[in-house]
Amino acid sequence: MQNQQQRPSAIINPKYCAPYNVDLVIVRKVLALADSFSVTDVNGKMVFNLSASLMTLHDHRVLVDAAGEPIVTLHRKMTTTHDRWQVFRGESTEMKDLIFSVKRSYFFQLKTKLDVFLAKNTKEEVCDFKVKGSWFERSCVVYAGESLTIVAQMNKRHTAESMAFGKDSFMVTVYPNIDYAFIVALILILDEINQDKRQS
Repeated sequence: MQNQQQRPSAIINPKYCAPYNVDLVIVRKVLALADSFSVTDVNGKMVFNLSASLMTLHDHRVLVDAAGEPIVTLHRKMTTTHDRWQVFRGESTEMKDLIFSVKRSYFFQLKTKLDVFLAKNTKEEVCDFKVKGSWFERSCVVYAGESLTIVAQMNKRHTAESMAFGKDSFMVTVYPNIDYAFIVALILILDEINQDKRQS
């Protein structure tokens, strides 16, 4: 039987799986009405963008690639107590295009813990991935299921530019053969959930 970690874990698309560590920089531009995110490689080359419009401020956001093509839609279910988000292929919000969903592990929690369920995991008895982190420290770790196997981690990045221009930036390391578009989507959902906690 093949080692699980050696096979590419293509959640969104195999082209976002690399056989080496992928380092990404996520920059949040703090705007008056909504935050926007850009995701670059360490050389500053654009990889993804997430912009919020007034029409889709909190419950519906679209991640696009460098060419502006939609990759996934992040959609918040408004009626759940655990902050459930669903991620769909392209600009769809139809269940047939669901890729994965994310919810807080517990309703009350000091440090954020998110359970991630792939679409085929309909029973949701055991999560496929878990996100643990302290948003105030701007750090988080993504694990494979209930294991201690780390697939990605994020840390705060301090730069002179971020201090001067009101930009928040994070350094994300995605481990080999892990879908980095999937990891970026998880971190953006983590941010949304923590924004909601600060505002409530």
